[in-house]
Amino acid sequence: MKTIQSFTINHDILQKGMYTSRIDGDVVTYDIRMKKPNNPEGDYLTPAAAHTFEHLFATYARNSAWGDAVIYVGPMGCLTGFYFLLRDTVKPADAIRLVQECFAFIRDFHGEIPGSKQKECGNYRMHDAEGARAIAADMCEVLQHWTPEQLIYPE
Repeated sequence: MKTIQSFTINHDILQKGMYTSRIDGDVVTYDIRMKKPNNPEGDYLTPAAAHTFEHLFATYARNSAWGDAVIYVGPMGCLTGFYFLLRDTVKPADAIRLVQECFAFIRDFHGEIPGSKQKECGNYRMHDAEGARAIAADMCEVLQHWTPEQLIYPE
């Protein structure tokens, strides 16, 4: 079988940040790396915090000025980050700005988590707003001065 593109990235040197993972036609997949891969201390996203983060990230992004260009927001199976898929009508600088806005929204969020009622969510009991806010606060610092030139994976 052919190795998929995301498995060709050297995870031993990958740092927190935002990267262009792939471009398929008019869809750009961004790798938003929130934890250092293969961290010897075992620092990964917890499922409950990632779940809450996904609800807040998707809600904000889909309600933003670029909402019609948002295709998907979701956690990576390795629990080190999220994939964010956008139409290529969103320029890289605007994609960074949108992610920065989403993370600031999550960092500052207090209240009822959108889509967290039993009839709205398949695992409505598993949320961690405090954990989601902590992840977002950390990533706000990481991405504060991020530029389109930094969207390239390190080699």
